[in-house]
Amino acid sequence: MADENSTFEIILAGSGGQGLVSSGIMLGEAAILEGKEVMQTTSYGIAQRGGLSLAEVIISSEEIFFQHVLSPDIVLALTDESLSSYMHLAQSGVTIFYDSTLIKEGKTDRLYGYPFTEMAGELGHLGVVNIIALGAVIAESKMVRPENMERVLRRHFSGKIAELNVKALSVGRDLYHGLCN
Repeated sequence: MADENSTFEIILAGSGGQGLVSSGIMLGEAAILEGKEVMQTTSYGIAQRGGLSLAEVIISSEEIFFQHVLSPDIVLALTDESLSSYMHLAQSGVTIFYDSTLIKEGKTDRLYGYPFTEMAGELGHLGVVNIIALGAVIAESKMVRPENMERVLRRHFSGKIAELNVKALSVGRDLYHGLCN
C-alpha cells in the first residue's frame, strides 16, 4: 500500500455508457472500506450514452476541502477525445492510461496504452472495459487494496456478473504487471 498519508486525485474520462461514473463510485467505496476520505464528482454531456463522461475521484487519509481534482495523479482516457483533452498533463508528470485498442497513440514517459477493449472482448463482455482499466490503474497506484475493490464489485454485482467483474479486475492488474515488469 502507498504511504498512508497520501492523497490521490484521479480522472476517469471517456464516453457515456463506458461505466466510468460507476467505476468512480466503486473506487470511492473501496477507499471508504479502508477508512479513507473520498470525494467523487461526475460530469457528462446532454446525451449520456455516447457523450463525454467524466468522473473525478479524490482519495485521502485526511479531510478533503475541495471537491474537484486540481492536480491529477492519474488520468484514465477511454476515448480519443478524452485523451486529447488530458494528454498535455503527461508532460508535467501525470500518469495517463488509455485504451490502445481504440486509440493509436505512442508510449511516452507517462503515457501508457493498454488493449482494454480487446481484453474485454477476450473475456466475452465489452461491458467490463472499465473494470479492466480500473484494475491497471489500481495496480499502478496502489490507491486501494485489490481485495477491497473485489468486495465492492461483489456488492454491486451478483452471480456470474460479479465473477466476470472480479476476473476483469484481475486481468487489468495482470495486464499492468505484465507490461510494466
